[in-house]
Amino acid sequence: MAIFSKKTQDDSQAQPVKKAAKPTAEKKVEAPTMKDLYAGEAKKDKAGAKTQKGAGSAYRILVKPQVTEKVTNLSGQNKYVFIVAIDANKIEVAKAISEVYGVTPTGVNIVKMKGKQVSRGRVVGRRKDFKKAIVTLKKGETIKVYEGV
Repeated sequence: MAIFSKKTQDDSQAQPVKKAAKPTAEKKVEAPTMKDLYAGEAKKDKAGAKTQKGAGSAYRILVKPQVTEKVTNLSGQNKYVFIVAIDANKIEVAKAISEVYGVTPTGVNIVKMKGKQVSRGRVVGRRKDFKKAIVTLKKGETIKVYEGV
């Protein structure tokens, strides 16, 4: 214990340790939004390697526009309905719409639909499950999907 109680010559000459100064104004870091997270969209393929989705991948996301009486009535509210890939998300659909049709959607809603049960005589089966996206555009913008219908 004598080591700690006595001051030696070396201890008195040693320079005191300076503590790092704390910043007076701390910067607040905002949580990233979903759009920020998906800005550099990279999706893993089956091998586990990341592949960048670039231009020309919109045809994989947008399967076809849905043309029904209900959907035609929605076009009066600037809403258009598309059947999309089962693994597509809202951001991918919005990018595909802007790439193919040249309009920027204000909103994208996605609905996952169950396939209907069908029968052919005694054989009973199911249709495939699918996903549809309801795309909302600004006033004055249109998509010419329903020409000739």
